[in-house]
Amino acid sequence: MRAFYCDQFVLPLPPDHRFPMPKYSLLRERALSTGILAPVDLCIPEAATDEQILRAHDADYLERVKTGTLSPAEIRRIGFPWSPLMVERSRRSSGGTIATCQAALEEGVAVNLAGGTHHACRDHGEGYCIFNDSAIAARVMQAEGRVQRVIVLDCDVHQGNGTASILADDPTIFTFSIHGAKNFPFRKSKSDLDIELEDGTGDAVYLDMLEEGVQRALALAGADLAIYLAGADPFEGDRLGRLKLTKAGLLQRDQLVLDLCHARGLPVAITMAGGYARNVEDIVDIHLQTIRLATKFSHNGR
Repeated sequence: MRAFYCDQFVLPLPPDHRFPMPKYSLLRERALSTGILAPVDLCIPEAATDEQILRAHDADYLERVKTGTLSPAEIRRIGFPWSPLMVERSRRSSGGTIATCQAALEEGVAVNLAGGTHHACRDHGEGYCIFNDSAIAARVMQAEGRVQRVIVLDCDVHQGNGTASILADDPTIFTFSIHGAKNFPFRKSKSDLDIELEDGTGDAVYLDMLEEGVQRALALAGADLAIYLAGADPFEGDRLGRLKLTKAGLLQRDQLVLDLCHARGLPVAITMAGGYARNVEDIVDIHLQTIRLATKFSHNGR
């Protein structure tokens, strides 16, 4: 199974910053050391081009990101200081999801070891998200003639407001989000199907609601490709999650999503999305079990 990584472009941030940047390099290292992935499976993606990014974002916004002319308010909303590395990292993350979609269409499933930047909207970034990789990749796949219809299955604990708003008037891309009702973003956009969960929701209730929601979403979408955001932040130990899923419950979540897509013959491109546990190894464990499971669905699985 092919996996795409761009952790060599990770931003240097203060140790007390809420975004756990070390998870990316740790995830790649653990995937290799445990034998889940071999070096030959790992690929550095090309950076997303302006043309590709503009399929989801406004030209003025892209120009401000490229030239470092975002306002202080825009930078605060994103949560990262601007730098050329931030721009390159954001391009590579979106390029990773584009490449993951291409590989999934060939092999059944593929993984981006980053991605899932679902809060980025057409004309601004927020919540640690600069470019919306799911919206960009879905539209690139369509523009290349690889697919006609796409479904975004967002299981990050936070609603994919950017994805929903960018794709609101696009009947060819179905947006599904299962998330905390009272969590960020506090002003949510409307997905094609939203499932809102109360604080403290645990494995059993979550999985029942997820299965019903994904079944319904897949039936409505008629998609040729799924982009699955396998966030680690519904975990009970997450600082920002407010749900109570165990690691075992999160593995069942992944199994359920992949089983339902597989039953429909639907290729799946997986991105990691969020994870903010106090112990970064918990985040890596959750992402790693997603990757391990995904290899079983790949035509080239090892």
